[in-house]
Amino acid sequence: MVKLGPPLFRYVGARIRELREAYPPKGLSQEALAKKLKTRANTVSRWETATYKPTLEDLDALSRFFGVSVLTFFPNEEPDPKIQALLRAAKSLPEPELDELHRYAEFRRARHVYRSETRPRVGRLPKRKAS
Repeated sequence: MVKLGPPLFRYVGARIRELREAYPPKGLSQEALAKKLKTRANTVSRWETATYKPTLEDLDALSRFFGVSVLTFFPNEEPDPKIQALLRAAKSLPEPELDELHRYAEFRRARHVYRSETRPRVGRLPKRKAS
């Protein structure tokens, strides 16, 4: 019996599968996607089934590969108007820097959502940092 992960990661897994299967021209296998991301096929499979939780860095790599916003992997997350205002303020930046600024803002937002979904359960102590 496969244990399903938290709702957020089931959503993330479904989005990864949808993007992978819709990749032109005929979709990608888990093996092909894993090779592109320099990971293993069983890792992609486990992301898709929410057995493993992809890190924000994994989601950033996936968003860059598929050419989508990192917020694609989060339910009910539309680009924030403040991000849009920030991009308008950065109009004079060269295109590559503007793209990177946009991705950075989305990544920060995704990190906030990700952390709120992965906080320790009540009654569990957080891991202690090494001194």
